[in-house]
Amino acid sequence: MDEQEFARTVAERTGLSRQEAADLTRATLETLAHRLSPGEARDLITELPEGLVDAVRRGTTDRIERFDLQDTVQRVAGRTMLKEEEADRGVRTVLAVLREAISEKEFNDLMSQLGKDFSQALESAG
Repeated sequence: MDEQEFARTVAERTGLSRQEAADLTRATLETLAHRLSPGEARDLITELPEGLVDAVRRGTTDRIERFDLQDTVQRVAGRTMLKEEEADRGVRTVLAVLREAISEKEFNDLMSQLGKDFSQALESAG
């Protein structure tokens, strides 16, 4: 799956425009990267479409931040200027599309670092 297809899939599932979906995807990946260890971020980067790699790199730091799903949604809403409800649906959708775009092992490793509330959000995304 390339960056265009990723954004198109997010747009179709959220009802956002392709540009909004692309912005949402990058904002979500950058925000989630704050929660990842540098090693996990590197592993994720190896499986992402080229155009999404920079978003993860921008969010990667040596210090893992701890924040929950609601904080993630608020951060993504602030970065994209989407309503919080749209950002919430969008974060869940990006996680669902990410599950389809990368290997199962890498996705499970990612989710283990994000935590239970993110796993529950993914389940509710369908």
